[in-house]
Amino acid sequence: MGIETGSATEGDSSLTPTSIVVDAGAPGRPISRDLWGIFFEDINYSADGGLYGELVQNRSFDYSARDRPEWHALTGWSVRAEPADSGEVTLRTEDPVAPQSPHYAVLRTSVPAGSVALVNEGFDGINVAEGGSYRFSVYARSFSDAPAALRVELADEDGELIADLGFPSVSGQWESYEGVLTVDRSCGAARLVLTVDASAEVGVEVGVDFVSLFPTDTFAGERNGLRRDLAEAIAELKPRFVRFPGGCVAHGLGLQNMYRWKDTIGELPSRRQNFNIWGYHQSMGIGYFEYFRFCERIGAKPLPVLAAGVCCQNTEGGPQAIPDDEMDDYVQEVLDLVEFANGPVDSLWGARRAELGHPEPFGLEYLAIGNEDKVNAVFRNRFERIYQAVRGKHPELTLIGTAGPSPFGDDYEQGWSFARDLAVDLVDEHSYKSPKWFFENLDRFDAYDRGGPGVYLGEYGSKGNTMLNALAEAAYMMGMERNGDIVRLASYAPLLAKVDRTQWVPDLIYFDNERVLPSLNYYVQQMHATAVGDHSLPVTVTGGPQFTRPPQREASVSVRAADADVAFTGLRLNGSEPLSAAVDAETTSFRFPVGTEDEDYTITLQACQTRGDEGFAVAFGDVDGPDHFEWSFGTWKNRFLSLYYRADGDLDEAVEPIPFSVETDRLYDLEIRVLGRGRRITCLLDGVVVHDVTSPDPIEERFSATAVRDSDTGTVHVKIVNATDRAVRTSLAITGVTGATGASRTTLTAPPGAGAAFEPAPAVPVGSRCDLSEPVSVEPYSFTILSLPA
Repeated sequence: MGIETGSATEGDSSLTPTSIVVDAGAPGRPISRDLWGIFFEDINYSADGGLYGELVQNRSFDYSARDRPEWHALTGWSVRAEPADSGEVTLRTEDPVAPQSPHYAVLRTSVPAGSVALVNEGFDGINVAEGGSYRFSVYARSFSDAPAALRVELADEDGELIADLGFPSVSGQWESYEGVLTVDRSCGAARLVLTVDASAEVGVEVGVDFVSLFPTDTFAGERNGLRRDLAEAIAELKPRFVRFPGGCVAHGLGLQNMYRWKDTIGELPSRRQNFNIWGYHQSMGIGYFEYFRFCERIGAKPLPVLAAGVCCQNTEGGPQAIPDDEMDDYVQEVLDLVEFANGPVDSLWGARRAELGHPEPFGLEYLAIGNEDKVNAVFRNRFERIYQAVRGKHPELTLIGTAGPSPFGDDYEQGWSFARDLAVDLVDEHSYKSPKWFFENLDRFDAYDRGGPGVYLGEYGSKGNTMLNALAEAAYMMGMERNGDIVRLASYAPLLAKVDRTQWVPDLIYFDNERVLPSLNYYVQQMHATAVGDHSLPVTVTGGPQFTRPPQREASVSVRAADADVAFTGLRLNGSEPLSAAVDAETTSFRFPVGTEDEDYTITLQACQTRGDEGFAVAFGDVDGPDHFEWSFGTWKNRFLSLYYRADGDLDEAVEPIPFSVETDRLYDLEIRVLGRGRRITCLLDGVVVHDVTSPDPIEERFSATAVRDSDTGTVHVKIVNATDRAVRTSLAITGVTGATGASRTTLTAPPGAGAAFEPAPAVPVGSRCDLSEPVSVEPYSFTILSLPA
């Protein structure tokens, strides 16, 4: 996952001539040393089954229908008895190991010399390596007068033994039993088998809980540790900070699902597990202590995100607030986290930290309050109470507010206004947009108010893993860096995604049980983070290649529904004869045989959904090409009405979504008015205007260059994005630097459509040397960094 070394061809006279002038003698604009970080949220099985090293799924028998409707306390386990009727497994809650984890399994043999076993297949199989050592542990107790023993085995897919160990005597009280299994051959889908054998005379009953298996080779060798290869891939990003635990996980679906940090520290059985907002289970094996330790291990600063006293606005019935009479306790909980991180060992929570093995403070500098919240009156009340308490007691902390889920709209405007009123240090913006939007907004932060709060771009991504997506992010990051005095922190999201267990695409790093699959986007992040500076320098680009998006061709109409039955009737395009169509589970889309070459046109139709929860969409414009518009009804689990622009195949909101749910068997009258092939779009629902969007002719800056200086070393890094199909012959002049004729060069390049989710990146950064006394060639669709020594 590092940089390869290779060669680059310079001075090709057929290349487009371009001049780049860097004023290295200028004071420059300051850049935060902490600018590039990462955001870890337990989405896409990022924690359990991912970064967390535990190999046993549902180790504490606490899965339930709260996690998923079909799940229960034995999900992930199967039962095997020999002979077939010689035993059973039941679940109990009386006298558990810990009240926070009430369920445990009881293995009961009912006949002499019989056996009963629990079999766990882990998270899509247990991957073990030949010669590897795996630490097994279990809490167990006997409920029988007869002697009871446990056998532990690792077996392959065919049931053949790979490793085993035994515990010949289980006591009548809960005790922890531990041993190491050494594997004699590799297996990607091993099973853990836990067996109780009856004595020769009578059956036995043994309770088990917290059945655990960890590789001994975890990251940093820690017992409750992290999967080494994934942790190392994260460390190789050189993050300056790590945001945790969310995202939506932080404030949860409902108050009972809110992430409470005190529930995540201490002995594993005493941690309060919870359902995951993304549809699975959180064991809390990676809690706040493990998080702080990981930050310390990789040299990153912690950036915790705590709920602002309200749960996620996507909760059924809307966001709910912690009751007023409980807010003082919650505010104290926030202050206690600061003490846990930074307090002396003679403080209450500093002493707790020391008990866990870390007497030294963790050096917390940043604290975020809230995530994408609806900025209403109750949010303002809860946020301000937390903010004022923390600000009053800990003025040394940098506090971060929130401005909704989009880089525009109501919550964005109100969130920023509220943050300015309170003089919050930073505001957390989120931008999940298309490459087109990023290339149009490279100068977004140029006009931000330098006298107000700074920006933390806490979540961003360009909706794909192709080279074009990676280049859009590289260029946007250059825009952030150029405005490093206002954009002080940034983190791509999401970070991790497990193949076949993913709720959100795209992501930075994909993985399965055996492989780590960094994306092209990952290498962009790594290149930026390893070529940092503390000042951005003035750069002038002359003669760079220009990009013009091809105009939309003939306008037409299509309809679709992902999982619904919808009848579309009476469609007219500029008064054409009425047409009808139906979409269902088999026919998910339909392209109407009608079109117009007019720049201005009107579409009218009726829609009625008779089955399904996910709504429907009407596409218009050049629907046969990669760029057109989509009006979507019932997006995000039938919650919103959205107008999208599809650019280069990626959907992007043209305007803030509106709360809306499709009603079954209701007839909707739809009207779409288009002027100038999309410069203005007006959408009417049942005769009422719901969207009215005017778009100027934006400029997509597909070729750009910036430069930063590292004052500690004197190194100047020149960064160039060429997201066009033309190679560039660059005359690079760096004023204010003497004697520098050579530079190290790092280039990432691939065809614009190369790269995809769940696949390894089709290219990696290549390192070389170049002579700056000669023109420098810049390849099409490339991100290049030239590093000049002092």
